[in-house]
Amino acid sequence: MPGKESHIHVAGGVLGKQCHICAFFNGFEEQHRVLRSFIKEGFERGDKAFHIVDPELREDHLRRLAEAGIDVEQAMATGQLELRRWQDAYLRDDCFDQDGMLALLDEMLGSAAAPGAPRIRFVSRVEPSLVERAGEDNWLEYESRVNYAVSKYNDPVICTYDLTNFSASLVMDMLRVHPVVIVGGVLQENPFFVAPDQFLVELRERRAARSSAIQAHH
Repeated sequence: MPGKESHIHVAGGVLGKQCHICAFFNGFEEQHRVLRSFIKEGFERGDKAFHIVDPELREDHLRRLAEAGIDVEQAMATGQLELRRWQDAYLRDDCFDQDGMLALLDEMLGSAAAPGAPRIRFVSRVEPSLVERAGEDNWLEYESRVNYAVSKYNDPVICTYDLTNFSASLVMDMLRVHPVVIVGGVLQENPFFVAPDQFLVELRERRAARSSAIQAHH
């Protein structure tokens, strides 16, 4: 069985040192088509799959994994596949819990770093309703802070966004907080990436400018 040092293939490329990936797709079909081989490779190697989905899409997600040739029931029974709903990850009492989610991510990636533990392949499908619940600024802050956790380990963390559902400005910001991007089905290093220290300062300045504009308005 290949060790953790073996290369990870995703979207026609090989993952380098940076493992926090933003994947942009047009529709669910494209997402599954592009990520299928990455997900299958993980199962074949004995890696752990940690997937977060909208509770309404859970059955559809499981069906597509089964269609890709994965024994879903067996994988869930052995713990190789952990499928969480938003309520069991991002949300606490239906409110977005940024610190709680970052702690979960850190704990999960940290456990995978233990000797003999399987590597983790994390995939989260982000929907507009989740971003709305969190608030765009809070969501951007979270995505930027994910870089701190992911940079300590070498497990792939893929956040997927359906381009048909998000505004251009949010897509642009999402691009800026992920060092690696999948766009048009191709993995590439992202030249627009802004390190979290810098981005979080910019986000604070943006908020301040917005609130002073609101005050000036009143």
